[in-house]
This record gives sequence, C-alpha cells and structure tokens, in this order.
Amino acid sequence: CPCSKKRNRAITARRQHLKSLMLQIAATELEKEESRREAEKQNYLAEHCPPLHIPGSMAEVQELCKQLHAKIDAAEEEKYDMEVKVQKSGKELEDMNQKLFDLRGKFKRPPLRRVRMSADAMLKALLGSKHKVCMDLRANLKQVKKEDTEKERDLRDVGDWRKNIEEKSGMEGRKKMFESES
Repeated sequence: CPCSKKRNRAITARRQHLKSLMLQIAATELEKEESRREAEKQNYLAEHCPPLHIPGSMAEVQELCKQLHAKIDAAEEEKYDMEVKVQKSGKELEDMNQKLFDLRGKFKRPPLRRVRMSADAMLKALLGSKHKVCMDLRANLKQVKKEDTEKERDLRDVGDWRKNIEEKSGMEGRKKMFESES
C-alpha cells in the first residue's frame, strides 16, 4: 500500500530529525563541560600557584629558592603519606578478600593421590637420620598353633559349599531342591 510507504518515510525522517537535534544538544553540552573544566583549572591555579615575581638581587633569589624547596619537600611528604595509605588500604583489601574467600569455602582442594609407603619409610621420611626403630610388627609376633575347636570341626563336617552349588545347578538341581523341600 502506498500509504504505508509514505508513513514509513515520515517516521524515518522524524527519527533523523530527532537524532540531529540530540547530536546538537550533546555538542553544546560538551562545549559547556569543557568551558567549565577550564574555569575550574584557572581557579585552582590562581588559588594554589600565586604569580611569580622575579627578584633582582642574589639574596632574594636564594630566599625564593629556599621557599620553593620547602614547598617541594612538603609536597613530597604529602605524596609519600598518600602512597603509604594507598598501600596499607590495598593490603587490607587483599586480606579482607582472602578472609571472604576462606569463609565462602570455595577454594579448590587439590586431588590427593594414594601413596604406598611402609611405616618404616614414613618414619624415615619424617624423622630423617634419627629414625632407628623398626616398625615391622609381623617380625615381633609369636607363632601360635591353632587348636581345633568344636565350631571348626562342625564346619569341616558340612563339606565344601561349591559341591552343593554344582549339584543344584540346572533344571535337575532345581527339581531335586523342590523335591527335597516337600
């Protein structure tokens, strides 16, 4: 429809017009901001840097140099103090972040590997050359002869369980099992 084309053209023309107006307003705002910054700079320089008068005699020049050195020293001291404060606050921030990290408990635990080591080797690794005690406990055990008890005799009389399983395996074994139960 030709009406919709005219409407679309009007809408795009309006958008372009609004866009150009916004750009003009932004440009004037930038100019105002720049002039405001320049005025602030001039005010600051006038306040902190008085106009320099050049003395005529040597004594006055030396006095002026002494004053300038004193101002430089004061500025350096202030700079040093500020740097120390920044370092201190940075360190406090790191400590706080570490505490926060520890409290959250989201630190990654390293994977632990199982190490096969005898007690003697472990003591030698921990104590070094001081280790002289032998931890081989099996060497110090007495030889004990097993005596036959009644339970062991009963277990031997029952027989091997594997033979019972083999006899009952398959259909014939199950048939025997049901016949023996009834």
